Amino acid sequence: MAAEPAPDLLQNPTAVDQRTSAAGLRTVAAFEALKGAAVLVLGITLVAVRSHFEEIVENLLYHLHIDFDRRFGHMMLNAAMTITDARWWAIGAAVGTYCSVRFIEAWGLWNRRVWAEWFALLSGALYLPWEMLKVIERADWDRIAVLLINIVIVLYMLWIRIAENRLRRVRISHEQTSASVR
Repeated sequence: MAAEPAPDLLQNPTAVDQRTSAAGLRTVAAFEALKGAAVLVLGITLVAVRSHFEEIVENLLYHLHIDFDRRFGHMMLNAAMTITDARWWAIGAAVGTYCSVRFIEAWGLWNRRVWAEWFALLSGALYLPWEMLKVIERADWDRIAVLLINIVIVLYMLWIRIAENRLRRVRISHEQTSASVR
């Protein structure tokens, strides 16, 4: 007669991570919330200056000493003049989606949810190739800092999930061993 698995083996993993440092997860959560807040402020600012957008772009190019007849200056002016209501709605939808994702991720990490750890790991890992290409294209301190911060977050989340998986395997192995001894 085969021994039945222990009842603990049939349970799903917990939804709340009780073992991981709350300070580490809350630091990442605060960073994600800060990214969401920055994009939200930028989006609100764009909506507020929407009617004067072309004039603002002209002033920006003037203050940055970018010639209007040059390719970049011409491209910026053309984009500012031809922006449509549909494009403004698309920008608003993108800002809303990005902020929602960041705030939900931040909430999950702040409250130590396992799904948020996985989400932070996967979403951070998705940005890594693009950030590496940007550093290869032009290595400046801003791009390098963004890449390094993202690498640290991804490695931290990976470390958390690997440690939890190892602990779970040890616990299952121990429970199976103790069940077979009985």
